[in-house]
Amino acid sequence: MKKNLRNVLALALGLITTVSFAQDWNVDSRTRIDMSGDNDQKITNQRATLGATWGGSNWGIHISSDVNYMLGSGDASMGIYEAHASTDLFGMASLTAGRMALDYGSGALMSSRQWSADRTTWDGMSFGLGLSDMADITVGYASMNTGGAGDKDNGNMHVNISGEFSGWNVNVLYMTETGMTAGGPASSDAATGIDISGGVMGASLNASMNKDFDGNEMRVVGLSYAVSDDMSVSVSQTAYGDDAGFKMDGTNMSGDSWSNGQMSYLNANDEDLSYGLSYNLGGVDLSAAMHKVTNSKDAAYERNVMQVGLGYELTNNASLGLSYATDETGGAETKWTWVTLNVTP
Repeated sequence: MKKNLRNVLALALGLITTVSFAQDWNVDSRTRIDMSGDNDQKITNQRATLGATWGGSNWGIHISSDVNYMLGSGDASMGIYEAHASTDLFGMASLTAGRMALDYGSGALMSSRQWSADRTTWDGMSFGLGLSDMADITVGYASMNTGGAGDKDNGNMHVNISGEFSGWNVNVLYMTETGMTAGGPASSDAATGIDISGGVMGASLNASMNKDFDGNEMRVVGLSYAVSDDMSVSVSQTAYGDDAGFKMDGTNMSGDSWSNGQMSYLNANDEDLSYGLSYNLGGVDLSAAMHKVTNSKDAAYERNVMQVGLGYELTNNASLGLSYATDETGGAETKWTWVTLNVTP
């Protein structure tokens, strides 16, 4: 047995011992088979998350750890996924400090990349403000200064407001950054996202308007309609602004084209028109979507994407999913297939 695998097992045993004394615990096991590319590869990744929670009427502690393993490689890695403590502040707010996984709104600005081996977490503090019965207000802040000569505070801050207003669900996210980032000096501009969804004449309408730290924009407008209790159809348009193209680090849409199991950010001036259909057949969920991507500044550019999905609840504790996508640009086509098994206690 390799040394790194022994270390993983030792750490896992320690966490399991800790879990046995916790008030609540959870396990999430996911297996994904990636059959992408032209060489018919079959890469099987397994991730298991084990978490424990302690708490009282006005406090709580949560810790969880990820174990990632690629079948056939013999290599495994383990790391802390979340570790945070929460407490009540005089009955008016709540404070959470530590490492947290955060997903706000559409996820275009801040999301946790649930199918990445290195999921995105937020190290810092989060304040939940109970200022209104209509809206949930969260203020998050992270900052680090190593004390080196000329070192400045490296961090970021966000404010998220979500609530229901006259039958419409609204989420507003405002983010800033300071100091140095992975891409260089922090931007002096803020990133903003506004998401709105609600019902109109029997249909569901959603809109998302986002701006990144460089001022690049991404807009999404979608409409879905329930044809019956089991079937619904949808249409949406995603448009990217001029400049350099909208991008944010560490989200569900960051990385390579399909690295997170979905289309990543598109290029500047791209427009994606998609049509979708979903159907429930006796516990089996079927879905299909067609995407046509064009560019307002390049009439010759065209990208066609087809996605097909199948989901089935094996038991109350296990589900099986199959996702397939073809992506064609300029006559070159790539194919992606994922088989996912999700098991929870």
